[in-house]
Amino acid sequence: MIAQDVVSQLGSIFPMFGIYLTTGFIIFARIMGFIRLAPIMNRKEVPGLVKLGLALLLTMIFIAAKKPAIPPADNCFILSLTLNYVAGALLGYMAQLLLLAVEAGADMINMQMGLSSAMVLDPTTSSQTSILAKLISLLGLVIFMEIGGFYWMMNAFVRSFEIFPLYAVCIPLDKIVNMDYLIKMTSNVLYMGLQIASPVLLATLGQDIILGVISKTAPQVNVFQLSFLFKPVFGAAIMVWILPMLVNIITDYFQSFANII
Repeated sequence: MIAQDVVSQLGSIFPMFGIYLTTGFIIFARIMGFIRLAPIMNRKEVPGLVKLGLALLLTMIFIAAKKPAIPPADNCFILSLTLNYVAGALLGYMAQLLLLAVEAGADMINMQMGLSSAMVLDPTTSSQTSILAKLISLLGLVIFMEIGGFYWMMNAFVRSFEIFPLYAVCIPLDKIVNMDYLIKMTSNVLYMGLQIASPVLLATLGQDIILGVISKTAPQVNVFQLSFLFKPVFGAAIMVWILPMLVNIITDYFQSFANII
């Protein structure tokens, strides 16, 4: 009751207070959906209070920049909150898809090098992962930040207010997301992962062929144990050798989808 009295008194003193408050909640919902799934900001290393503070700061900035209008008479506040949260989460997920191909390639390299059994707990995702896969994933995230990925995401978020107004009742997916790029990107996740992991895959395949020949010519040699020794060392050497090439491949992939959102 006290809170309602305070709000009503502020509304009588400042006629636009209610409009600004309603608009602020809706913008805050869109920002929280965006932060929940967008790369960099969705990581658990970032404390929840930092995310909340960033969302509040961005909300105040957008309220001042967008100059809230009077909501329609038939507007449903809960529906607007839900649709704006979904719109923000959709934009964040589109950006997150760019990093899934790098993670797919990292998982392929990890499996081919025989490191699948050397798993550690990743506190950011609460799942089991390998150190090599985590390293390549972080490399992709650093490259994404270095080439301006955060700017792409924020630019897309700002444009989303023009394409999908705050009080709209239908999300125009064909306008928010470039569907041609989206289809191409999702269909090429496996292809891009293979492109990243192909040097290690080919090198370890050649090693398996050599060990197979050795097992036929010298059956007394325990090739099975030798493979556990040679695969991680040989794979790590290949990774060090192709690292500059790998950085260029990931950079070109990110830049080719700069207009995805």
